[in-house]
Amino acid sequence: MAQITLGGKPANTSGNIPQKGDGLKDFKLVNPSMETKTLNDYKGKKLVLNIFPSVDTGICAKSVHEFNKRAGSADNTMVLNISKDLPFAQKRFCGAEGLENVEMLSDYRFNQFDEGYHTQITDGAFEGLMSRVVIVADENGTVQYSEQVPEVGQEPDYESALEHL
Repeated sequence: MAQITLGGKPANTSGNIPQKGDGLKDFKLVNPSMETKTLNDYKGKKLVLNIFPSVDTGICAKSVHEFNKRAGSADNTMVLNISKDLPFAQKRFCGAEGLENVEMLSDYRFNQFDEGYHTQITDGAFEGLMSRVVIVADENGTVQYSEQVPEVGQEPDYESALEHL
């Protein structure tokens, strides 16, 4: 279990996120077209997993924009934005914001992403949502960088994450 804060108030997560050298765990998530996606769908690509509570919050939306701008067009790289938002909300957000270089994925249907990534907030106001985490992996699915942002209302360290692509 890791401890984070939300508005300065302590909250816990379900465990510790993957660390440098770990292999990414398989997942089943749903894209805005309601298709199931697994880790295998991104085989051979560098991945930026931008994990957050909800695209309908300012910092979460900003992180999607930043990774779209900074990494969305990088060679052989996919930016996966992962939350428990419904795919309809994710699709609406990307359409309204003109985001085309990132992929939105939802854990609403299978609710199992946390088994391999330990991002779920287990208490406090955001209980059941995902904490703010960035994981960068190479083409072989090996974690090169991971960050669990200590305060949910804080942005991730974009520069440090992207140095590891």
